[in-house]
Amino acid sequence: MGDFLQDFVFTFVPLFIVIDALGTLPYVISLSEDMARPQRRRMVHLAVITAAVVGLVFLFLGQLILKLLGISVGAFAIAGGIILLVFAVQYMTTGHMVKVIKEELVAVVPIGTPLTAGPATITTLLLLATQYPLYMVLISFALNMLITWVIFLGGEWVSRFLGQGGLRAISRVFSLLLAAIAVSMVIHGLELLGIIKIVSG
Repeated sequence: MGDFLQDFVFTFVPLFIVIDALGTLPYVISLSEDMARPQRRRMVHLAVITAAVVGLVFLFLGQLILKLLGISVGAFAIAGGIILLVFAVQYMTTGHMVKVIKEELVAVVPIGTPLTAGPATITTLLLLATQYPLYMVLISFALNMLITWVIFLGGEWVSRFLGQGGLRAISRVFSLLLAAIAVSMVIHGLELLGIIKIVSG
């Protein structure tokens, strides 16, 4: 029982940190600001399902997929960063992440991936699968997806509390932060590929 609890903590906590549902919630709210309640709930369901599918695919087939396609985690990070940067710039210049917001589109990209199941989550899943029993990693990931779903659904109450004006003001601020996250992902990807070297301190 002690080993089970220890393995659970050591697999659950890293995944909870890298998935960062609380940190992603502001972007979920921003992307759903013009949606009706049914659309917003559908977007959340699709986003969590997308993140879960991406995570499961890489958990079970990640090493094989990367090897077959010749794709590194660094390249995935750069691609994800570029996608996020495009969305952030689009919002800052037009006021919308996409010209015609559809819950299916934003649920898959960028909320489902790379915000929820991005390079950090994929890398963590791959590493944990080599250190702990697969069923334990699967349990921890499933529980994290459940928590993420609950947190994202909580965005409805936050939206009602802030109102449209408050949402738009906050969305502008978070679009800048999203751009910064995108740039960080690109830099991290370049570092993983050995193209640049970040000297800390």
